[in-house]
Amino acid sequence: MYLGLDLGTSGVKAMLIDGDQRVVGSATGGLDVSRPHPGWSEQDPAHWIHATQEAVGALKAAHPAELAAVRGIGLSGHMHGATLIDASDAVLRPCILWNDTRSFAEAAALDADPRFRALTGNIVFPGFTAPKLAWVKNNEPDVFSRVAKVLLPKDYLRLWLSGEHISEMSDSAGTSWLDTGKRAWSQELLAATDLSEEQMPRLVEGTEQGGTLRAELAAEWGMGSGVVIAGGAGDNAASACGMGTVAEGQAFVSLGTSGVLFAANGSYLPKPESAVHAFCHALPNTWHQMGVILSATDALNWHAKVTGRTAGELSAEVGDVLHAPTGVTFLPYLSGERTPHNDAKIRGAFIGLGHESGRAELTQAVMEGVTFAIRDSLEALKSAGTSISRVTAIGGGSRSRYWLASIATALDMPVDIPADGDFGAAFGAARLGLIAATGADPLTVCTAPQTAETVEPVADLTVAYETAYHRYRALYPAIRGI
Repeated sequence: MYLGLDLGTSGVKAMLIDGDQRVVGSATGGLDVSRPHPGWSEQDPAHWIHATQEAVGALKAAHPAELAAVRGIGLSGHMHGATLIDASDAVLRPCILWNDTRSFAEAAALDADPRFRALTGNIVFPGFTAPKLAWVKNNEPDVFSRVAKVLLPKDYLRLWLSGEHISEMSDSAGTSWLDTGKRAWSQELLAATDLSEEQMPRLVEGTEQGGTLRAELAAEWGMGSGVVIAGGAGDNAASACGMGTVAEGQAFVSLGTSGVLFAANGSYLPKPESAVHAFCHALPNTWHQMGVILSATDALNWHAKVTGRTAGELSAEVGDVLHAPTGVTFLPYLSGERTPHNDAKIRGAFIGLGHESGRAELTQAVMEGVTFAIRDSLEALKSAGTSISRVTAIGGGSRSRYWLASIATALDMPVDIPADGDFGAAFGAARLGLIAATGADPLTVCTAPQTAETVEPVADLTVAYETAYHRYRALYPAIRGI
């Protein structure tokens, strides 16, 4: 048996699979996000441990014999978080999360240093880890002076699981300290933020062993000795492993809290000025590109909260049959935007409201706004030299047939719906645990699921969608000025 642990923003998911990659069971422990000031987003790492115990405890109650047979554990987690620990491995402050934008000034200052784009292949975004440490140095100097290690969120879980300071390439590529082409820490970039390689975890590939489970936890969970912990992956790379998106030309679109258009690459193809993320993949000698939007289902959840309905009720009100855009446009920049704008301060807007604009029309506009933001990412990927002809849809938002038809029409490409099953980050993490424990060929393990259905572009609405997209594109520069 193999266990995947996925540390998400809203919870930790634990999934058990067997040697044939059949899902035996899964469970989740819940998490909350603290937002003490506008633009801030934090979590207490102790809550990650509690949520993991809750999730694994539920698996143990339901599948004790299977959990006892676990031989490998894989880790996945939300990226970019700054988890700061001292020399005794005590947490120094709440973890600053991926969607925290307080360090926009520090990010701009680092990004102005040409070495960062040249070595990392990416813009220094405010959500990345390095500018967060620069912010801590500027605003919490006592905390900064006591930092012994900087860990990414899943790697803090690894520290608790194994007692070791280890990370891997896909997650570390989102720190702004990794030489992404060489797959190694850059001493030059670390020094630019007054840090050293001694304050970083040791790096392994995602498919390699990255620690073993502590005896105390193995006993508590009923496991034997020597349970291998894989290097693992950042959440998007882990999802790609779960979806089998590991070879050149394969791509998926994720409609989760944030939105991602992810394309696997057989070589390193950076183009920082496009605001496309060029990161290491979880498999050795592979890379990937991503366009990232900060509010996908989060935008619909915000709209649901404002209207007093659930996201499911709003989606049902719109229906499954795609409509032509109404003229109401929504800009989904509720917490700033990454691809293609790299703008932490921009905020969302409805444009074109009229007396005829009811709740359903606004819901449709929210979905279209997220769709057009994903189209922005497609255009950015094209500019960076990546060509894709179809995508597979994952994430909670992919349950909306309307949303998938909207994306297919805006991207003008088929959207595949995988066969029933959970092929997300927890499954990908479990696959990495299997590879690390058995030495199996990663490409043999990380295969794509069967396609249950394909959503094609709605040809009659292609022109209307193209017109609406160009209207959407014109609005960002218009509102940025105000």
